[in-house]
Amino acid sequence: MSETPPARSRCPICGDPTEPRWRPFCSKRCADVDLGRWMTGAYAVPVEEDKEED
Repeated sequence: MSETPPARSRCPICGDPTEPRWRPFCSKRCADVDLGRWMTGAYAVPVEEDKEED
């Protein structure tokens, strides 16, 4: 009985296989792209504000 190696996960930015050093990304470039998206607000969570009546 042979064991199959675990499936490698994919980079969320480009879809290439991940590298252990940059996990969950495949490279420093993709990690930096993700960081840039966080810093510019591209990953902002939408919020519904409550309307308060006076």
